[in-house]
Amino acid sequence: MTDHLQTLKYIKSDVLSFWVSSNEEQASFNGYFYSLKQCLKKHLKIDNAAFLSFEGNSLIPIEEMASLTIETKLNAVSWLMIEASFYQQKVVKIPYIIKARQAYSMMTDMVLFQAEGKHPIGVLLVEASESWNDFMTSDYGEECIEILSKVLQMMRDNLDVKINEDQYRKLYNMTDLFHSTMDIDLILENVLKNIRDNFPEFNVELILSNDQDRHTTIDIKLFDYLSERPATIEAFVSGELTTELASDLNCRLLNAPIKGRQAIYGILQVSAPTTYLFSTTEKDFVRMLAQASGNALENAKLYHQSHRLVSDLQLINETSHRLNMRIDIHEMLLFLQKQLLKSFQPMEVCFAFKKNDTFEVTGASTSLFNAEEGQTYIKHVEQHFAQTNDPLFIADFSRLTANQIEYRSIMAIPILMEEKINGFSIVLHKEPYFFSFDSFKLMQSLIHHSSLAIANSILRTQLQEMVDLDHLTKLYARSYLDQFVEKSLEYDQSGMFLLIDIDNFKRINDTYGHQVGDKILVQIALQLKETIGSRGICARWGGEEMSVYVPNIKEQEALELASAIVEVIPSTTDPQVTISAGLITWDERDRPAFQSVFLHADTALYEAKNSGKNRFCIHDGSYQTNV
Repeated sequence: MTDHLQTLKYIKSDVLSFWVSSNEEQASFNGYFYSLKQCLKKHLKIDNAAFLSFEGNSLIPIEEMASLTIETKLNAVSWLMIEASFYQQKVVKIPYIIKARQAYSMMTDMVLFQAEGKHPIGVLLVEASESWNDFMTSDYGEECIEILSKVLQMMRDNLDVKINEDQYRKLYNMTDLFHSTMDIDLILENVLKNIRDNFPEFNVELILSNDQDRHTTIDIKLFDYLSERPATIEAFVSGELTTELASDLNCRLLNAPIKGRQAIYGILQVSAPTTYLFSTTEKDFVRMLAQASGNALENAKLYHQSHRLVSDLQLINETSHRLNMRIDIHEMLLFLQKQLLKSFQPMEVCFAFKKNDTFEVTGASTSLFNAEEGQTYIKHVEQHFAQTNDPLFIADFSRLTANQIEYRSIMAIPILMEEKINGFSIVLHKEPYFFSFDSFKLMQSLIHHSSLAIANSILRTQLQEMVDLDHLTKLYARSYLDQFVEKSLEYDQSGMFLLIDIDNFKRINDTYGHQVGDKILVQIALQLKETIGSRGICARWGGEEMSVYVPNIKEQEALELASAIVEVIPSTTDPQVTISAGLITWDERDRPAFQSVFLHADTALYEAKNSGKNRFCIHDGSYQTNV
């Protein structure tokens, strides 16, 4: 016992020694482990030891941590595969998954180093000696592991601090320079220099957007949506760092958006060998460097522009950013209305879109355009855009019409989709010459930037309708119904689900043909939508099956509604058909599982079919109605 205590003291002494030295020297974590190996060899006769460092749920040999590669990650030991081995103990026999590897075939024990409340530091593998076994089974073995875990954790934290301190010092010096200059060349030179200092073996390229009005002698590449790689475009559009294995270029790319407070000005692209993996620390450094340079470029850009141009740019950037978010067309137009009112102070605003051969005024327009008085301005703008796609600027409308008009200043900008007019925006003011030509140019730019987002929103809505609606019946599709029911089961107080099947539908198709069968499906769909209205939804379940779901409905009301649906179908179909249906109702006292709703309704439908058709049954068989 005394010998073991003395051994623990010796180990503590050595640990203290290399902890002190670690604070004085810029050692690597690999160097710390070398000292630990010497300590184990000296006091516990361990001649063969290895250390696997914890990195992103993988255990990687400590000597390979300095330069991670794809092969390293692929050959790493998965932490999840051995985590259970350390259940309630820190020292265990080495599992087969590790021992099977040639490098560790002689190892017998493994030790987990993990400070309380922290991620694992790593796993020590040893070829056990008699001294090791004797000490680890003593009262002091566990205490020794705890001490080593704490010290290694402090060393790792200290090393991380030193690495971060060095990087932040470089970032600070660069940021300090950025804030002292408005020279764009100097800013770009320092961005490249800092990256190359940290990644001397890699190629670095600046890809800047081509709308920044900069004249620079630095070798840069202009950003081109048509030729850039998808990962580069994603970084530019999203403002988030991306990586890509570019096999065709035989390299791995890291794309960091050069991002300011108002916009993204380009991409800082680092090219590494295909086997190289960028660490989290390296990614953070590149990201912060790119963001610092983005802020500096933005400041320089703003410095070289007038206050009016700055204001205009902010308006366009804000609008573009907002409109490119996934918002619906109505929200988009309301936001545009707000921007137009704020920037140009018009008295009236209109948005109209083409439907068939006419233009319809949207809900984002002011009240004038829903009245007869507003039609004078809309018709004049329609006639103009029937002949040309050019924007319309009228300083005094009273000179162009014999009619008595109230609003004399007009600006109208077309909203284009694929070079064709899909709609237009109008702003009006009662005073003549109220809008300046600069305002006209700014509104053109604003609507031009918004047109693509509006077109995308319209296309998204159309696409969503195609996904959500059955093309024949125009009822909701099964996938939409599933989402609706699942959400209702979670949030609503009660509900009913009715699964419907057309009786003898095959006979209809065989007798009259599939076109008549399709016509009957449409007739029933129309009747279901008319009966349910906005209370719930109707869906095409599949084939000749349809369904109805109504949330927040009482059981008796659900029974009456199901009965009414079964009763009305024969009188609304030609040729006449009947339906059978299965019903399930629920309330907050007994919420069914999502899948069981459909299962119970299907069972009840089967019962209705087998008990004579032209009726509905409730899922537990306690109630059924003949019609």
